Amino acid sequence: MRHLIGLLLGTEEDWPAAFETVLRRLGPIEGVGEFGVERLTIEPFDLRAGPRHELVIDRLAYWYYHPREWLKKVSMMDDVYLLNSPFTFQSMEKHTAYCAMIRLGLKVPETVLVPYKNPPDNARYAYTAARYNQPFDLDEVAERIGYPLFMKPYDGGAWRGVSMVRDRAALHRAYDESGEMLMHLQQAIDGYDVFARSLSIGAETMVMRFRPEQPMHARYAVDHAFLSPSAGEEVVTIGKLVNAFFRWEFNSCETLVKGSDVHPIDYANACPDVALTSLHYYFPWAIKALVKWSVFCVATRRRPRIDLETRDFFAVTGTYEERLAEYRRLADAYFETERYEEFCRTHLGHLDEIVLEWVSGPEFDRLLVDTVTATYPEHERDRFVEHFRGLLRLWAKDQGF
Repeated sequence: MRHLIGLLLGTEEDWPAAFETVLRRLGPIEGVGEFGVERLTIEPFDLRAGPRHELVIDRLAYWYYHPREWLKKVSMMDDVYLLNSPFTFQSMEKHTAYCAMIRLGLKVPETVLVPYKNPPDNARYAYTAARYNQPFDLDEVAERIGYPLFMKPYDGGAWRGVSMVRDRAALHRAYDESGEMLMHLQQAIDGYDVFARSLSIGAETMVMRFRPEQPMHARYAVDHAFLSPSAGEEVVTIGKLVNAFFRWEFNSCETLVKGSDVHPIDYANACPDVALTSLHYYFPWAIKALVKWSVFCVATRRRPRIDLETRDFFAVTGTYEERLAEYRRLADAYFETERYEEFCRTHLGHLDEIVLEWVSGPEFDRLLVDTVTATYPEHERDRFVEHFRGLLRLWAKDQGF
């Protein structure tokens, strides 16, 4: 039996090429079948037409409406499995995620949504704003939260419009520049010990030390012991909770750790970063996890679920630690973690060797060079090729090659 996976892409080339290569090298799986992959094109579609794909990895529809409506059609009518579903990512952006996680008892920093600085350019908005928008004291709101704070869009996306605000002048400058973006003011966790970004793909989560002040190639630090065991477990649980709650299966979560407290600050990323030139050392893990989860979902006929069943999470009571433990149980049940791990042991035990051989060989090196060539100016290419080669050699060494 042949199963077909679709990729709905924007400008990316590195991880799709890697995904295609690994899936091709995987070959037919005994008792499961053969897997193909193709890149989707955008064209008219008949609402009654049956799809050819059993699973689609979406990296475009959050911003591009025509393919988004196709995804909604094949999900609603044909049960095609989606990473991720527009039914939740279209409506459950960062603001909704903050609200849900506050109700679930997580340590979300103090957050306030303020009205538009400039209402959208629409006569109806202008009339409503003039008649019904209450005047408010921006300084009073900021002082109540406390400086320093962040001003950032309620829906986020690629760090656009994010400002660190340390005083009144910076507050008004950032608000004036926000224009027609709807903004949160959020308490900064000043003096935090470490910034963790966890990338989740299905039942797997990789927690990485993140340094947002660094250039992109240096933001993810190779550090395997930057969190205590308890903090690391809490970060993983928070990421799994967020993803199971919203049915997000390809997402990243950002948390700040200060002392013994873990503060989630950003956890709704419709297109999480999986670029070779930013993940580097962690790139092979991401591709393996994406291949494994895609194959698992298709091979086991895992059913897509767009009903959130939020009451199961909201009904959890107890201490913070007891609630985290129950949230983890609910999340693992949604992701079928035990079944997934058993499937990988039984059917994908050779994938580690396949990826290790590929990353250590000339085909991957060509992908790396091509990616660096497309990303960096000519005078920087040699330096960055060697930089990333070194990190990937370290990964191969750590895998025991």
